[in-house]
Order: sequence, then structure tokens, then C-alpha cells
Amino acid sequence: MSISKEKKQEIMKAFQRKQGDTGSPEVQIAVLTAQINNISEHIKLNQKDFHCRRGLLKQVSRRRSLLDYLKKQNPESYQNVIKSLGLRR
Repeated sequence: MSISKEKKQEIMKAFQRKQGDTGSPEVQIAVLTAQINNISEHIKLNQKDFHCRRGLLKQVSRRRSLLDYLKKQNPESYQNVIKSLGLRR
């Protein structure tokens, strides 16, 4: 259910601020979004998998808090991340 290492590297390269950046909010939000999309597909097929559902909710709340932080610190970057990931808000 996790994303592959190659896909994660691609996402990091697309959203990193500089070479080797893996911890910026933009990168973390993009990786969490990919994981959330992957788990959402799993839950659609396995509706009674409540352990995965709990993990999904934790990841969604973590992404939400990172988005709130990014919105306060750098509103321009927040708008770019929202548009590029196709998130509503």
C-alpha cells in the first residue's frame, strides 16, 4: 500500500526547493498526497479494513496541518502546491 521508492523520488524531485531537499513542507505534502491516494484506492476495494482507514485519517490530518503551516509561512508556495496537486481549498 505504500508508494514505490522510484515514485517517491520522482515526487521529491518535482517539489524540492534545492538539490537533496526531502524535508520541506512542499515535499512532505506531495508525498503524503501520493500515499493518501494509494490508500484511498485500497479502502475502496476493502471497505472493512479499519486499520488502514485509521492510518488514512492520520495522514490526512498530518497533511492538513502541513498545509496550514505552509499557508502561514509562504502563501505563494501554498497556492502553487494546491494547484499542482489538485487539492481543493
